[in-house]
Amino acid sequence: MQSSNPTPGPGFGRPVHGSIQPAELRRLGLDPSAIIDFSASISPIGPPPGLWPALQNVDLTVYPDPENLELREALAKLHHVPLEKVLVGNGSTEIIHLLARAFLAPGAQRRRGSAFILTPTYGEYLGACRLAGADVFSFNAEYSGGFAWDLPAACRHIVSQQSSLAFVCNPNNPTGVYLPLEDILSLAQASAEADGLLVVDEAYVNLAGQPWDSAPLLERENVVLLRSMTKDYALTGLRLGYSLASEAVTSALAAFQPDWSVNSLAQTAGLVALADNDYLPRARRAIAEAKQLLTGQLTAAGFQVLPAAANFLLVRVGDGRMVRDSLVPQGLVVRDCASFGLPDCIRIGIRPLADCQRLAQALVQLGPNQSAEEQQPPANPE
Repeated sequence: MQSSNPTPGPGFGRPVHGSIQPAELRRLGLDPSAIIDFSASISPIGPPPGLWPALQNVDLTVYPDPENLELREALAKLHHVPLEKVLVGNGSTEIIHLLARAFLAPGAQRRRGSAFILTPTYGEYLGACRLAGADVFSFNAEYSGGFAWDLPAACRHIVSQQSSLAFVCNPNNPTGVYLPLEDILSLAQASAEADGLLVVDEAYVNLAGQPWDSAPLLERENVVLLRSMTKDYALTGLRLGYSLASEAVTSALAAFQPDWSVNSLAQTAGLVALADNDYLPRARRAIAEAKQLLTGQLTAAGFQVLPAAANFLLVRVGDGRMVRDSLVPQGLVVRDCASFGLPDCIRIGIRPLADCQRLAQALVQLGPNQSAEEQQPPANPE
């Protein structure tokens, strides 16, 4: 159990994300068009067919609908919830920051309290909570337990600390652990006893092999579900996500959201994506095939590939930064996981099969720089 510094001073850094930045490409003299990026975990089959013609018909001289009405109606219909329970954001990350502002910052809707984060996980939860000036407690899972959290202990901490917000990523980034409904319900009950909200980030759930229906969670007034259409439909450059929550929570979040945060192109892309009923099954099939190839070849080469329910793999390589830097000159980018507190790991986002074959060959040539038996679990992240 760890506590973070609640005050972001002048040197406070932003959370680390995947992908390679233009500045690094320029420094290395690499052509951006020649880069195959495995560091971002998005759908491997590209945006839905028909997207480009629809975007070309968007009138850029007209302001976007600030209420995202058509897209919210489509999402409400999809999830069988009232329109008032749906909020659309500039990626699900915007909604994470809205949650911190609405429920942790001075003048918050509820009493101001601490945040609780099940780690290692997405760094933006910590970043948003720190910017809100909140005390943040992390509850870490270890290699030795297959990255499974001690959930009874986590629930006790949520209650004892009276956490205003508790975050769990499910399936989790970067470990790929996917908790069942009963485990999420136990966290929701603990949050209710603490008079707080449980935020279940389901950014990767639509690309998981066997996703379960989280709709029953919405029967609880203190649960917020987050989804990322950016990841689901490879809309990375447009930024699109949404939340499902009680009307009261949704209204509280909307009060902090700037008008027009979701542009017209993103709203149109969301409608096109939701109309393509075959898209997600096709993406899941492509992911399963590529994961099988990568897991088989990397395991045979001596790497430890951890089981992951989502559209990425966590691989123990010994020195994640060294492996990442060795691959970049070959036009291959993976995510080193030092920012997650896992410096001996890389995360591989699933891409088309031919790309995965190329990466597997490059990694096999590098080889693991330390065997799985010799690797020591890293220290807990700060």
